[in-house]
Amino acid sequence: MRHVWRWFGPVDKVTIADARQAGAQGIVTALHHVPNGVVWTPEEIAKRQREVATLPDGGPSGLAWEVVESLPVSEAIKTQTGAFRDHFAAYRTSLEHLASAGIEVVCYNFMPVLDWTRTDLAWRVAHGGTTMRFDLVAFAAFDIHILQRRGAAETFDTALVDAAAERFAAMTEAERDTLARSVSAGLPGAEEHWSLDGLRAQLAHYAGVDAGRLRQNLIDFLSEVVPTAERLGIRLCCHPDDPPFPLLGLPRVMSTEADYVTVLAAVDGPANGVTLCTGSLGARPDVDLAGMIERLGDRIHFLHLRNVTRETPGTPCSFHEAEHLDGDTDMVAVIAAVVREEARRKAEGRGDAQIPMRPDHGQDILDDLARGAQPGYPAIGRLKGLAELRGVERALRPVAR
Repeated sequence: MRHVWRWFGPVDKVTIADARQAGAQGIVTALHHVPNGVVWTPEEIAKRQREVATLPDGGPSGLAWEVVESLPVSEAIKTQTGAFRDHFAAYRTSLEHLASAGIEVVCYNFMPVLDWTRTDLAWRVAHGGTTMRFDLVAFAAFDIHILQRRGAAETFDTALVDAAAERFAAMTEAERDTLARSVSAGLPGAEEHWSLDGLRAQLAHYAGVDAGRLRQNLIDFLSEVVPTAERLGIRLCCHPDDPPFPLLGLPRVMSTEADYVTVLAAVDGPANGVTLCTGSLGARPDVDLAGMIERLGDRIHFLHLRNVTRETPGTPCSFHEAEHLDGDTDMVAVIAAVVREEARRKAEGRGDAQIPMRPDHGQDILDDLARGAQPGYPAIGRLKGLAELRGVERALRPVAR
């Protein structure tokens, strides 16, 4: 695996120097300040490349921008409304500019409105650190009583509705505000952080958009951009839904292996690929992650390795983000499957035999607790995760003779 590290640009409180000291071999970043649907210009791409290549003291970092996460897909494209055709063209142009800059891996997602959802961004764990958590009862309390989405109560079972009412009644006003901010946080580093009114307005755009329609819109998007990616030698890779089940009355279309099989077959080509996130998919007990690598390995272009502990049975469920080698995902089995896939690619002579992997998220520990970095992206918690993942990989690889 190629050990890469997510960086949110100069605003990130975890610096390029921190990433290098943690053992990163490359950087994953994006132009978070550019609005969705707008072309990424060569000038802005080159500026970010210079920032990655330069340490805070002005010296060379020895690192390069290797993976884009994410080149966002606009809500107009997801709903096929407004200027969505112009956004198709802007996306293709951005791919042209990224390829000219030497970047070959582009991650994106197709989640409506919010790019991830948690109810707590700093939940205290037993060792005294903090982690991100999705509490199904708290989420139902938000949906029914804070957001007051029409029909919300009908989307949960009676026991959960009752538990949500009890939880909401026990909350202070400050706790309700914190819950609303946590749910509405979206993707760290993105420019879109919705107020409650803004979130309601965005949800209204999806009235009448069911899973079938959203899936077809994804296939239409891929039909528009994959040929360009193929020509440029860019590998596109779709991140799974996070969490991988419907929320807020919105459909989900990339939550299971079957979802990926459908979309990969619909636009069949090596440029249409997978970002395998073991944390997102691991929140479902019915996803076989190691088996998914065996079956879809040739189309996996990017790896997010993190772990979750499911706190309740079934789907949907409550869960929290565990240490990388704990939780409900057998990370050793996952990495073993990756090692086999990379060996297969090397034997075939593929230029992408080494798959970029980043230690996804991490628990805030030690100095992280006072750093105030992006939720889920601490320095020391990710360093610890990367060290553990690297150790497993080293132990599993054949010893060079």
